[in-house]
Amino acid sequence: MGKKTLNKKKRLAKAERQNKRLPVFVTIRTKRKVTTNSKRRTWRTDKLRIKE
Repeated sequence: MGKKTLNKKKRLAKAERQNKRLPVFVTIRTKRKVTTNSKRRTWRTDKLRIKE
């Protein structure tokens, strides 16, 4: 990570945080209408288009 710029690291960190499962309390609060995170991404198939 030493060669990456700070802005790129921030964007990568944000993408990492967004790529988590839905919290359980959301499923409970919506009475199981919302069960999955629609913006979930897999590292192998969905690539990030992050610029420097």
